[in-house]
Amino acid sequence: MQTFLEFEKPIQHVMEQIEKLKEVATQGDVDVAATLKDLEKKLMETRKSIYAGLTPWERVQASRHPDRPYTLKFIEVISDGTFVELHGDRTVKDDKAMVGGFGSINGKTVMFIGQQKGINTKMRQYRNFGMPNPEGYRKALRLMKLAEKFNKPIVTLIDTPGAFPGLEAEERGQGEAIARNLFEMVQLKVPVICIVIGEGASGGALGIGVGDKVLMLENTWYSVISPESCSSILWRSWDYKEQAAQALKLTATDMLANKLIDGIIEEPVGGAHADPVAAGLKVKTEILKHLSKLTKVDPDKLVDRRSKKFFEMGVVLKAKPAGRKR
Repeated sequence: MQTFLEFEKPIQHVMEQIEKLKEVATQGDVDVAATLKDLEKKLMETRKSIYAGLTPWERVQASRHPDRPYTLKFIEVISDGTFVELHGDRTVKDDKAMVGGFGSINGKTVMFIGQQKGINTKMRQYRNFGMPNPEGYRKALRLMKLAEKFNKPIVTLIDTPGAFPGLEAEERGQGEAIARNLFEMVQLKVPVICIVIGEGASGGALGIGVGDKVLMLENTWYSVISPESCSSILWRSWDYKEQAAQALKLTATDMLANKLIDGIIEEPVGGAHADPVAAGLKVKTEILKHLSKLTKVDPDKLVDRRSKKFFEMGVVLKAKPAGRKR
């Protein structure tokens, strides 16, 4: 059963009309072809109209749509069914919120790494709602190093509400694990492409987000904090989450304008959840386009360009030394 967000109600209304019309057609000899064609055209136009004018908060909602494809679905489409998942960080355990392994794109081997949220309630609990523990980030780093050893490019798919904030995660070094990934990813001597496919929240996203090319799907967000958490800190209430989403400049358009990402991947009309396979194929096209260029770059030059790109982000103000008092 398809789920509709509040701003998708007009889409739901048209789809219900289409379903009723199809039901009428099966029960009698009524020719509904022309009417059905008109309704399908109306459905496409309604989707275009709604998704062309989404607010930042509505894009946040779209990124969390329960029917939206998650990491493993994207990998399934991108890798032509050749994905072999690898497990464990070789220290604590296998974190189910972080998945990774080798797959091939058009015959070229790639290391895929990403957060997996789970497609239903049971699987979301199993995947810890896509919130990795330190061992998840250590598993990701182990797989990155493995890819570097065999000279294979890395593709990370980011979709997390944040790293797991539990006491046990802090005891096992959550901050250190993420910081270590940032440090090591800058120095990887193979191409790294990072793609935000859903939510990109805080250090949980950044822990696999340092790459030669950082891309975002059209209806995703990337920020240091979620709108709800920002609202609760500033206004002591979640009621201002829409204002927070606007102020955080977290959409793909805002991130590109601020030169924090390198490109936006267009989604199918109506969002990635409307056609997961088409969304996956668009991501695949972008990966191939960038890999064809990045694989030709000298490894040392890759590292230099990557580090320079991230070091230049933000603004640094140097205070003038205070005059000597007599």
